[in-house]
Amino acid sequence: MPGRSVMKLGLFINTQFPEGTTVADRIPEIVAQVRAAKEAGFRSLWFPHHWLTHPLQMLQITPMMAYVAAHAPGMTIGSNILILPLLNPVHVAEEAATLDVLTGGNFILGIGQGYRQPEFDAFRIPLAERAPRFNEAIGLMQRLWTGERVSHQGRFYTVADSGISLKPHRPGGPPLYIAAQAEVSVKRAARIGDAWLIVNSGGLGKAVPLMRTYRAALAEYGRTASEFPITVECHVGETRAAAFEECRGPLEYKYNAYASWGLQGRRAETSFEDFARDRFIIGDTVSVKEEIARYRELLGVDHFIMRCNWPGLPQAHTLATIRRLGAILGA
Repeated sequence: MPGRSVMKLGLFINTQFPEGTTVADRIPEIVAQVRAAKEAGFRSLWFPHHWLTHPLQMLQITPMMAYVAAHAPGMTIGSNILILPLLNPVHVAEEAATLDVLTGGNFILGIGQGYRQPEFDAFRIPLAERAPRFNEAIGLMQRLWTGERVSHQGRFYTVADSGISLKPHRPGGPPLYIAAQAEVSVKRAARIGDAWLIVNSGGLGKAVPLMRTYRAALAEYGRTASEFPITVECHVGETRAAAFEECRGPLEYKYNAYASWGLQGRRAETSFEDFARDRFIIGDTVSVKEEIARYRELLGVDHFIMRCNWPGLPQAHTLATIRRLGAILGA
């Protein structure tokens, strides 16, 4: 892999809660996680996006990003990921410009195509249209972010000689980080995105060859990525055994929910430890530091976006992981 860049840590904020949880009571816990991350040297905060998750409760992404940004001055705020094809790009461009202004230019728009059939059905958009809608939306948003009047007559979207109400803080708009899990999508991320946002749910066996594809595509298009971020489930315990025991139940709950939504889950005959290998980073401080180094060696990634909380994990374990990761970063 190319020469080492400075490693950054980001925190993926859990905004999902089991049925029966009083979500309002959990907001102070999120703020405490943000403050702990800032004190530990984390540089960024990231937020997930879905609709229709009942019975799993979920806070919606845009108000949460704006709310948390007020508690995290100077930190980067990012969507991870916004489901772009189900939203009008004028709406997304306007809200992204507002978030970019609110954060002083520290907003990143992470976007993906989505995959959940109920969401597409509810918005009356065929799943087969997600890629062309995605492509058209990106081009239109980038034109709108110039602050000039735009005329666009596309297959899905129309703007008639109009401009958005607020120019982004950064000229040209916030960086676009594109999530992708297939070769064609990774090549598109290289062609039109500022970074490929890796979501390591498929494991290193899938990510490593896709990273080769991505770097080759960057070279082909004569482009340079702003960084190489990866989102990983991470838990750091006092011992490796304690770490697995603490996060096993919450992670199994989370990935059972993913399986019910159509993503590949853990096969019944596979142990949690085997499922976690090369997919999650779990252990004590020493083994987690070694795993981070291994990911950097295999992928050349330099921005680790760690999800350290899942439905059912006690707050004390989350805060301990954040502080231990900060110690690893400073070591």
